[in-house]
Amino acid sequence: MKGLILCAGKGSRLYPFTYSRPKTLIPVANMPLLQLAIVKLTDIGIDEIGIVVHPSQEAGIREQFGEGEALGAAITYIYQREAKGIAHALKQAEAYIGGQPFMLLLGDNLISASLAALKDDIESGAAQASLLLAEVEVPQDYGIADIRDRRIVGLEEKPQEPKSNLAVLGAYAFAKEIFAAAGDIRPSRRGEYEITDAIQRLIDWGFAVTYRVTDQLNIDVGTMDRWLRANRKLLAAEAAADRIHGTARLEGCTIIEPVAIGKGCVLKDCRIGPYVSIGAGSTLENCSIENSIILNGVHAKDVPFPMKNVIVGDRAVLAGVPDKGVEEP
Repeated sequence: MKGLILCAGKGSRLYPFTYSRPKTLIPVANMPLLQLAIVKLTDIGIDEIGIVVHPSQEAGIREQFGEGEALGAAITYIYQREAKGIAHALKQAEAYIGGQPFMLLLGDNLISASLAALKDDIESGAAQASLLLAEVEVPQDYGIADIRDRRIVGLEEKPQEPKSNLAVLGAYAFAKEIFAAAGDIRPSRRGEYEITDAIQRLIDWGFAVTYRVTDQLNIDVGTMDRWLRANRKLLAAEAAADRIHGTARLEGCTIIEPVAIGKGCVLKDCRIGPYVSIGAGSTLENCSIENSIILNGVHAKDVPFPMKNVIVGDRAVLAGVPDKGVEEP
């Protein structure tokens, strides 16, 4: 079984952080989203992985992941030159998939649940599609599944009167029939070829579409608030993990777990945490940081206010005046 990860989106809601990096390379707890997705696939034995990118993104992703050897995967890069939706991106990979069953992940989603059950549904022949679902509080904001007798009988994108509160997440397993379905749909009102429409076509043709429900962490990391939330949740979920790199140097610091501190960081007289990730090569002195993301190579010294709920970009420089007290005249 092959894997397919879609990464061609621009990530415009995360500007300016995604001006110079693909959205799927933004880090959560100091690990790029795309790496988390690749690991989800290799964990269930899928090591042949196609990554769908816009041509302008390939160099940045290839520089970080190459052909996938370091992660135990064989990566193939596939182009989607126009942003025409998930089903359109899927069609670009038809030759690569070659009629085999495959797993599809959206590269900007953080999903904690195992994908093994989805894989089993397809490989056993029980279904031609299997979807990961989760209960949501506002189903009007999601693609929602209508379920009867343990089968999905309909999908509706952002319904005004939802038939359930089970939303479709960014993880799917498919048999080869999905390509014919994707080729048989028309663009939606958004001008895109929707994956929900392609799955609905499978249902209309009489194919079985099954599902699995998860209550584990799942976040579409599409806005600044969601990025901070994903960072916080992933750090909390893996609080026992040692996320302070062995080359990081801390002097006179107070660390309130959970935190992640990257390679080559130097911290002096700082209060860090909880829920803070600090990217590689950052140098911080006399700073207080909570629930924040500090990207690579940041230099901050004597910042006069606590940094809370902030994202600081690569190689940013923040400097204040050290508080030495005020002398009476």
